[in-house]
Amino acid sequence: MNSPNKHMIVGLLFVAGIWSFISGQFIISTVLFASAAIYSNIVMRENLNS
Repeated sequence: MNSPNKHMIVGLLFVAGIWSFISGQFIISTVLFASAAIYSNIVMRENLNS
């Protein structure tokens, strides 16, 4: 997958986390924020290695 697609996935996870936080689903928002952070670190690590 190319870099813009990876960044869009991180952005979508983050926006979904904000939306679920606003609607009161705190456990789901925590999972979405954590997965966005982990996936973002994976993407940045791949950029540094290449």
